[in-house]
Amino acid sequence: MPNIKIFSGSSHQDLSQKIADRLGLELGKVVTKKFSNQETCVEIGESVRGEDVYIVQSGCGEINDNLMELLIMINACKIASASRVTAVIPCFPYARQDKKDKSRAPISAKLVANMLSVAGADHIITMDLHASQIQGFFDIPVDNLYAEPAVLKWIRENISEWRNCTIVSPDAGGAKRVTSIADRLNVDFALIHKERKKANEVDRMVLVGDVKDRVAILVDDMADTCGTICHAADKYPLSVLQCCIFNISLPNLGRHFQFGQPERENKSVENHPWKILLSPASGIHCICPHSDN
Repeated sequence: MPNIKIFSGSSHQDLSQKIADRLGLELGKVVTKKFSNQETCVEIGESVRGEDVYIVQSGCGEINDNLMELLIMINACKIASASRVTAVIPCFPYARQDKKDKSRAPISAKLVANMLSVAGADHIITMDLHASQIQGFFDIPVDNLYAEPAVLKWIRENISEWRNCTIVSPDAGGAKRVTSIADRLNVDFALIHKERKKANEVDRMVLVGDVKDRVAILVDDMADTCGTICHAADKYPLSVLQCCIFNISLPNLGRHFQFGQPERENKSVENHPWKILLSPASGIHCICPHSDN
């Protein structure tokens, strides 16, 4: 039986270390660097011949660089005679581009799936895919894990009035996600209809459902500019909680959210495996389980 070896990309080394510690293993030796022309170079520092290799690399932060680094690491292990190579991708890159929604639009998620397969990946492990049909883009096994149990546990332990709450989806596409959580908590749910002027910019929002005198829990799987949350907080003066499940990208957090502490406004909270944003009436606070923020 082959031994397990875990290698970490540069996207989230803390997460890789926690996985290795949980399994009682040491992270494999790997060196990643860039040439002067910004080409990515990866050197696997130990033998992987006949081994079961797991490469942990998320699609957050510098997405293109991280994706290329992952592909090179997979190929390096494969041509070094690894028995099996599994890519652990908590945040799947280009997941929102999963269909042809207008003329001449690319299906980039399919392209990424092809690239991973051609690089030599034998198995993909990811979490909370933006669209479940992305699993069908692969001809290799894909495990799509869910963060819902952890979110339910956090809600029950940290929100004293969770029994008097409404689970809200910021768009129709998240209806299935919120109904699942609402059923598990035995509470009501609501939807927000969004109209966009252009990508990442919400023009108008209409709430369908009852949130009066309740805690509104907005559940989404991806947030770039957090425009939806800001619009919702301004439009509905409630105690608002947003749980962004696992796959989240917040490159512009400081620009949109005021913490009341100037030194925190520009702190980056990206590159964390999952985050929970709490937005009570007194302001917006950020709680990151894998961060000191």
